Amino acid sequence: MPDSTIKNIIKRGEEALKKDFQPIPATAMLEYVRTGNRVHYERLSFVKRNMLWDMVLAEAAEGKGRFVDHIIDGVWSTCEETYWGLPVHLTIQKAGTGLADVEDPTVDLFSAETGAILSWTDYFVGDKLQKVSPLLRPRIYYEVNRRIFTPMQTAKYEWMGGGNPNAKLNNWAPWIASNYLTAALLLEKSTPKRVDAVNRCIKITDQYIDGLGTDGGCDEGPIYWFAAGASVFDILNLLDDATAGKINIYADPFVKKIGAYIYKTHIGGSYFINVADAHPKIEVDGPMIYRFGKLANDEQMMRFGSWATYNAPLHETEVETFRRTRRLYNLFAPEPIKKYTEPYHDQTDVWFDDVQLMSSRSVNGLFIAAHGGTNGESHNHNDVGDFIVYADNQPVIIDVGTGTYTARTFGKQRYDLWFNTSAYHNTPTINNNEQKDGVKFAASDVNYQTDKNHSSLSMNIKNSYAENAGITYWQRNVDMIKSGKISVTDKYELSTAKSITQTFMTVCPADITHAGKIYFTLPDSKTITLDYDAATWDVKKEKMPLDSPEDQGLKTSWDHQDIYRILLTNKKNAAKATVNYTIYK
Repeated sequence: MPDSTIKNIIKRGEEALKKDFQPIPATAMLEYVRTGNRVHYERLSFVKRNMLWDMVLAEAAEGKGRFVDHIIDGVWSTCEETYWGLPVHLTIQKAGTGLADVEDPTVDLFSAETGAILSWTDYFVGDKLQKVSPLLRPRIYYEVNRRIFTPMQTAKYEWMGGGNPNAKLNNWAPWIASNYLTAALLLEKSTPKRVDAVNRCIKITDQYIDGLGTDGGCDEGPIYWFAAGASVFDILNLLDDATAGKINIYADPFVKKIGAYIYKTHIGGSYFINVADAHPKIEVDGPMIYRFGKLANDEQMMRFGSWATYNAPLHETEVETFRRTRRLYNLFAPEPIKKYTEPYHDQTDVWFDDVQLMSSRSVNGLFIAAHGGTNGESHNHNDVGDFIVYADNQPVIIDVGTGTYTARTFGKQRYDLWFNTSAYHNTPTINNNEQKDGVKFAASDVNYQTDKNHSSLSMNIKNSYAENAGITYWQRNVDMIKSGKISVTDKYELSTAKSITQTFMTVCPADITHAGKIYFTLPDSKTITLDYDAATWDVKKEKMPLDSPEDQGLKTSWDHQDIYRILLTNKKNAAKATVNYTIYK
């Protein structure tokens, strides 16, 4: 590795050396069921693991022994914890949420992460731990075996399908499997047990891949791709490395499709298409993307990884730093990336048939993305027919995204959170009906077309609303006219017409004082115009208050800009009509 990389590793280890490993009190775990807050517990847990990891790498790089005693403190403190996962995930245990049942260890995202960290600790500095006490390395194995290896031998967790080999899995499956595989390869000395664990990881990964559509799209959005599709790569990378190339499937065309998703959803700068619970801006793991592209023989992915390394880099954080095995391999990527100077250019037109997502760019810097899909996707928002518009890589009409995770985020109150509902996406509210959640609430008659002049997506969004909404059909067509104009057309027929409204969400200062026009002002003071029929619509604007615990994450996502909802209310409430919105510079 370059000297600069080694110096940085040692510097981070020295910073960790100054801090104490804090215990995690029972009341911190109980806070989740008492108030819904999960952040305080997460911070205590994640910071401890980051400290341990930083010192293990520093000791491995420096080799002078000065980090060993504090590494031991970290190992002991971690092994003494009752539960390695998060309080929110205690639903996996028979006792449910509250305090953890020490007799029922279960495997979630962060218990698996912890198992991998301790396994790398044993691998890198185990001999030094042994010299201090012969009890340290056996303790590491005892805890990882008890909390990870043993439960996984009989596990039928929901995240792995609950025993159903045909169940569609989400990012938990490859994310956990990558850490489980790491621990099994490094720590399990019994060959039959190690082989069994590797086979389980392969089956979990197969099942996750089988649940993807034909284009390898990630319905959880780009930010979760780093935990999902990229974790598939982590697993393939480990299997390739551990078998000296005998298990190598990078050349499979579908693996290449899984990787391509991340650069195909890029808008510009740090902005990505943020469907579902994805955030609009992402710090990108460029070295991993470059490595994935090189091994999958995808030049475009290599170019994007190289570009991202220098233009949208992943910064180390004090709290949320995960997937350490990936980061280890990344340490050796900077030098090859420096020598790779091929320029990167974003995709002009993109279509994912499996998740029904399209995007297109005009010659003058307009960008649109739109999607159909269902309201039963992983990390779902009720947003069938939603679209977003950017200009010169700046947001104009937005998908707000998700806020801070609390007890409500994944509970019965999920759709009490405004930003998960269709009334706060760029979709219509029909006869006072918002869209419903569930797989059956989906787009139909979806059709994508593209040529040198247009890219368009049309769909019937009727079935994303309840039957009693009174919708005969609602055909939405989103069209990028590549010379520099966006057209959104709704053609509909209702059995009854009581009220019709259309929402536009934005972070731009928006002038609605001119009949038939909405002017969105970009940060450079340039203006984007949206035309609507003033004879058909009344318009009003409201600023979102952003005062709930969940709203706080939205402030960070949008760089503390105000978020506005612009609402068009139909004056005529005609039972049958065609309405159009045109967006241009």
